[in-house]
Amino acid sequence: MNQRPAQTGDESALETLPTQYTPAEVEGPLYERWVERGYFAADEKSEKPPYTIVIPPPNVTGSLHLGHAFEHTIIDSLTRRKRMQGYEVLWQPGMDHAGIATQNVVERELAKEGKSRHDLGREAFVDRVWQWKAESGGQISGQMRRLGDGVDWSRERFTMDEGLSQAVQTIFKRLYDDELIYRAERIINWCPRCLTAISDIEVEYQEDDGELVSIRYGEGDNAIVVATTRAETMLGDTAVAVHPDDERYKHLVGTEIELPLTGRRIPIVADAHVDPEFGTGAVKVTPAHDPNDFEIGQRHGLPSIAVLDEHGVITAHGPFLGLDRFEARSAIVGALRADGRIVAEKRPYTHSVGHCSRCKTTIEPRLSMQWWVKVAPLAKAAGDAVRDGSVQIHPKEMESRYFAWVDNLHDWCISRQLWWGHRIPVWYGPNGEVVCVGPNDEAPTGEGWHQDTDVLDTWFSSGLWPFSTLGWPEQTPSLEKFFPTSVLVTGYDILFFWVARMMMFGLYAMDGTPPFHTIALHGMVRDQFGKKMSKSFGNAVNPLDWMDAYGADALRFTLARGANPGTDVPIGEDWVQGSRNFCNKVWNATRFALMNGATVEGPLPAAEQLSAADRWILSRLNSTVAEVDALYDDYQFAKLTDALFHFAWDEVFDWYVELTKSTLAEGGPAAEVTRRVLGEVLDVTLRLLHPITPFVTEALWTTLTGGESVVVAEWPSDSGFRDTEAEKEIELLQQVITEVRRFRADQGLKPGQKVAAQLELAGTPLVAHEGALRSLARLTPADEGFHATATLPIAGATVALDLSGAIDVEAERKRLGKDLAAAEKELAQATAKLSNEAFVAKAAPAAVDKIRGRLTKAGEDIERLTAQIAALPKG
Repeated sequence: MNQRPAQTGDESALETLPTQYTPAEVEGPLYERWVERGYFAADEKSEKPPYTIVIPPPNVTGSLHLGHAFEHTIIDSLTRRKRMQGYEVLWQPGMDHAGIATQNVVERELAKEGKSRHDLGREAFVDRVWQWKAESGGQISGQMRRLGDGVDWSRERFTMDEGLSQAVQTIFKRLYDDELIYRAERIINWCPRCLTAISDIEVEYQEDDGELVSIRYGEGDNAIVVATTRAETMLGDTAVAVHPDDERYKHLVGTEIELPLTGRRIPIVADAHVDPEFGTGAVKVTPAHDPNDFEIGQRHGLPSIAVLDEHGVITAHGPFLGLDRFEARSAIVGALRADGRIVAEKRPYTHSVGHCSRCKTTIEPRLSMQWWVKVAPLAKAAGDAVRDGSVQIHPKEMESRYFAWVDNLHDWCISRQLWWGHRIPVWYGPNGEVVCVGPNDEAPTGEGWHQDTDVLDTWFSSGLWPFSTLGWPEQTPSLEKFFPTSVLVTGYDILFFWVARMMMFGLYAMDGTPPFHTIALHGMVRDQFGKKMSKSFGNAVNPLDWMDAYGADALRFTLARGANPGTDVPIGEDWVQGSRNFCNKVWNATRFALMNGATVEGPLPAAEQLSAADRWILSRLNSTVAEVDALYDDYQFAKLTDALFHFAWDEVFDWYVELTKSTLAEGGPAAEVTRRVLGEVLDVTLRLLHPITPFVTEALWTTLTGGESVVVAEWPSDSGFRDTEAEKEIELLQQVITEVRRFRADQGLKPGQKVAAQLELAGTPLVAHEGALRSLARLTPADEGFHATATLPIAGATVALDLSGAIDVEAERKRLGKDLAAAEKELAQATAKLSNEAFVAKAAPAAVDKIRGRLTKAGEDIERLTAQIAALPKG
């Protein structure tokens, strides 16, 4: 272990440690103390190596949910460990302005007053949003404190603050000048309720019950049947498409047919996009209302006829004018039916339909003039950075999903028809002039000049997050010190939408330097049955409720213990209760050690002064430090948390502390050695646990050591001390004690009930541990009337027990007989397998070795059980 100043707690310090751990009384004051002392503040002038993580910015409208708590637990653990390792750590906090969500919140408030944003006007409405943000936005910041997030609050940023707004305007201007931003009419996702284009990530797909109708276009031999779930869009059809190789329709390609209900004639075109095996092999083409149809239309020079307005209302002249799209669907199908055009109808027809994630309105693909980013060169650079190893993705298997996205990325629609957000810095003149204005440019003025009314997609500004938060475009000391950031910790669900955008913008803006060297992807938190958490499902959990009931450490430990890279995390309340029990165990064991004089003063005693138990626990301690370090570096939080749990609970608290009790009670030099080892073990264990369970470890560590704070304590290092002989010796002792305890439990003996026993330990290392064996197995020495009624041969030792009157001998004989029969069956099956030459020749070596292992274990079980049955009293 690494050396620190020799400090220790005293009796008065122990008196300040309550007999029971109450998280609510500990957590809040400790966190405020950490912030006041500046432990989380990052200094760009420091000579320490930097370690930077930017928080995935939560929405200003949001509150802490389990997904946040999960992600923040991982990030906080990483940064706390690095701080203890001597890095200058910056965990950069901040929030996203969340354009659509925030505008919706404020518009709902206005609606309660009987007003709309149009009643206020744009400038007054934006002022109203800023007012809401100041009064009600950002409640998640306080909740992050509850969780223990070690962020540098002095650096908190907001995507709409002055500096980040300058960054947005700067990169827009650069991309525009490099012809990587353009304005064009394309198909976008349109929300008729929010009245804006939305990004792919803001579209939620769900299975809806609709209808599939097959419609006959044309007459006689020239008739062709198409199927659609959106009959209302047929009013905007400008062609029917078939596959070029479809023999059924080759004679029709190049001809025209009449579009029902409209009188318009439309061509039949051949396009390879059409699947001849699907439906009739013919599809209606509506370029203004379907992305695939738009592409077909572009290839064939078809006109685009929009028949729905921004509210989803029919605009085509005729009997359907003014109808809502869903009303029009029924009316048009009815008219086609009356005209004899409906060939088949299927309802309900269940299919996947996109909905706005904000308001749940059905999305309408819509042809619209929007601003776009030409992503091809940016996406190539983002893909190359991962391919050449500049950026690593954990887990590695997620790389294929990343490449599948960036290698096939379509141009990105970045404009939104909102008032809240970064307004597009483009001005239009009276004579068709278009001027893009940078942050240091004067905007054109005069009659006829006006700024674009749209704002930028929220993902545009959050794509700059790793460097805009550090002061870019200015070359600030913070940018020089903390960029590129070290690790991005985020969910695999936004690998495409946020991670890819940060990669593209970071490489572009920072001269080819990626914004982070590692992308650590985690899964989504689900309920204990693996089901997605949702208010509509009734299984959503407010993490604040669990923190109130069990403490932040218990929640954090539970989340970390489920964090396998890239996979979803099931969590139930009973698991949090179990973690609360673990925190209590840590508390009680440390209090026991302090009451018995555990100390960190002075150097560790020399190896020859240590007992076998001391050498064993120090050896296991160093192995655990090495294991935890390796797992941290591989982002294996579930495994490292599990390793810490079993080391702390099983080896330290359940075994070592118990093994020390007799030594401590006897006093003398041996007790002084044990007190120092116990202090060392707890000191290091608390430091190892601190990043995941910061509060309980802070309270205990400062009391144990008298140190300033475990937050700034040194991270444990592996001293290299190993004692395999001591490990084997104590493992043998554990094996014997465990077997005796199991036997006692099987017989229904109470845990504290003492039983007379004769021990034959000669020839084993257990001779020196007879006292501990008897104490922990509740065995008293045999007296003159001792009569062995059960004999347990265990690992070379023999434990003879006098259970006269304490057990049901016949029941025990039946139990052992049943176990023996199972072992004999296992032996027979394994023997038969290994006797099969064909199996041994063809099976994988690992499979054969596994069968051999089963054979060996079955033989050992038979030997043990036979001896136990023979030792039972006759009669």
